[in-house]
Amino acid sequence: MSKIYDVIILGAGPAGLAAGLYAGRSRLSTLIIEKGQDGGQIAITDEIENYPGQIVEGESGPSLIERMTQQAEKFGAERVSDTIKEVQLEGDVKVLKSEKAEYQAKNVIIATGAHARPIGCKGEKEYMGKGVSYCATCDANFFEDFEVYVVGGGDSAVEEAMYLTKFARKVTIIHRRDELRAAKSIQEKAFKNPKIEFFWDSVVEELYGDDILQGMTVKNVKTGEIRKVEADPDDGMFGLFGFIGTVPNSDIFKGIIDMDERGYIKTDEDMHTNIPGVYAAGDVRIKSLRQVVTAAADGAIAAVQVERSMSDYF
Repeated sequence: MSKIYDVIILGAGPAGLAAGLYAGRSRLSTLIIEKGQDGGQIAITDEIENYPGQIVEGESGPSLIERMTQQAEKFGAERVSDTIKEVQLEGDVKVLKSEKAEYQAKNVIIATGAHARPIGCKGEKEYMGKGVSYCATCDANFFEDFEVYVVGGGDSAVEEAMYLTKFARKVTIIHRRDELRAAKSIQEKAFKNPKIEFFWDSVVEELYGDDILQGMTVKNVKTGEIRKVEADPDDGMFGLFGFIGTVPNSDIFKGIIDMDERGYIKTDEDMHTNIPGVYAAGDVRIKSLRQVVTAAADGAIAAVQVERSMSDYF
């Protein structure tokens, strides 16, 4: 491509779409590059309750993201579906390369988000898609009337466990501590749910089975006791869902942009990275709260900063 955009936005989650909306409204030539479906992690979230201005009852991740996408497109943000393999971010013109194209821009907003952290047990990879999942919305229906286990104790883990009770006959939350980390309001709902049970102070050690997940060993981290969990013979399998945090999608920027030890990108409060003309927004950056509302705010701030920097060109 010979066109040099004012700004290229990597990622079409809440941060990227908000950035596209604000950049488009500022009459900046804007390109959003997304390798998958719009929305990132929120696209696989069944129920949204805490985004200001949402539909109060019945708002889902996909429905919220669909409206965000329409807003960004309304104000002229161009779209490309592609996977960036290489970046050159120094200098006045940034270059982003994929296997099929090269994109150029005066500014780049990194809004690549994060992905689910693996459970970390033996056999996890072998049973992904064969009993192991990280998306309740995607896979809950496969476990109708089965037993399901959820690893984690934060907001996402408990919320997804409650969603799974709509399908599974029993949901057991496996948490390495003796109390949940989820918000108190979420905990209260979980403790009142008759379908939810708990394995406290526990971690999953190993998964096993034939072609599908049929058993696992769970270790009590305080006593060292090993518990064997096996599928009900009538079921032949069970489900294991992991919700223990996220990993930033930032590998392509390592050694180029300043990050912390976990790979989250360092920015100031205005989303500037250590490279002039390069910004980061949303879950990929270091921040205290990773929610749709904070991601959208990050995207808006980044786009406004780009617009202000572009005044030098006029």
